Amino acid sequence: MQILVTGRHVEIPPDVRAYIEEKAGKLTRFYDRIHEVEVVLDHEAEQYSVEMIARAGRKHTFVASATGPDTFALIDMITDKLERQLTRHKEKNRNHRGGAEGSAAEVG
Repeated sequence: MQILVTGRHVEIPPDVRAYIEEKAGKLTRFYDRIHEVEVVLDHEAEQYSVEMIARAGRKHTFVASATGPDTFALIDMITDKLERQLTRHKEKNRNHRGGAEGSAAEVG
């Protein structure tokens, strides 16, 4: 999995970059088809804005963003959002593929 970290109007410190890479690396536990995670950190008027884009499979893109004063809290918040999106997507696909068998078992 490729992790891209970009800073707009801000230089990203090594500890923040390492924390982002650690958190983004754990996303494959929730959906194993992720092939790229892009993180964009922006700084405007004493507020940080963090956006994380996870690209999976052929056409699936999952996006989470947050704004606030603390970058580490923002990173935690958006990884939680992405974990929920990925889990929901995985369950939706699992239920869709196995739905016909499950309803036939309930009827019989």
